[in-house]
Amino acid sequence: MNSKENLIETMSDLIWERGYAATSPREVRERSGVGQGSMYYHFPSKRDLGIAAIRHNCETLLPASLEILNGPGDPLDRLTRYLSRDSEPLRGCKVGRLTQDPEVVADPGMLAPIGTSFETIHHSLVAVIEEAIRMGELPADVDAGRIAHLMTATIQGGYVLAIAAQDPGPFNEARRGALDLLDAVSRATTHKTSDGTGRPDTQLDGTRRPDDQKE
Repeated sequence: MNSKENLIETMSDLIWERGYAATSPREVRERSGVGQGSMYYHFPSKRDLGIAAIRHNCETLLPASLEILNGPGDPLDRLTRYLSRDSEPLRGCKVGRLTQDPEVVADPGMLAPIGTSFETIHHSLVAVIEEAIRMGELPADVDAGRIAHLMTATIQGGYVLAIAAQDPGPFNEARRGALDLLDAVSRATTHKTSDGTGRPDTQLDGTRRPDDQKE
């Protein structure tokens, strides 16, 4: 690893641990062992290094998620594996927790790669959910975009709850809750209406469909 890569890796770890605003260039130099002259040769300012580190965090986070979501196999199985993948709840999301940093949020250059990462994941989630709908594994009236946002909010919110409690339990329970809902909605598609239309007789919220929707 050369000095530039070392600086980026070190900054990436530090902003994951404590945030961008709380990380100083001196701390980066001390942990990386890279001298001041070399640091400022590669990165004239803390912001330049910060943007490189944020991009690095996004680039290292995305492949594992996209490999699951965009890979082969049953769409519901892929969603289950995505929601069940290994995580470090007490450290928070390497990308998501940066949105709580005021300096990052106030800087479009630093915020852009974070927004792009979430958008990429969202599009992949929507594609998998729509595939499950086409295959009849989820009801046709499910809004794929809303479900995708719900899954992301569950994961990111679970990190916040786990860090606040200093206990991974809330994070794991939130994911299990999302899986339970997904399973319940999927099971509803196999419950045919009495008139044989093939439509589930329960809605996404678990209530029975109004009688006026049945003949």
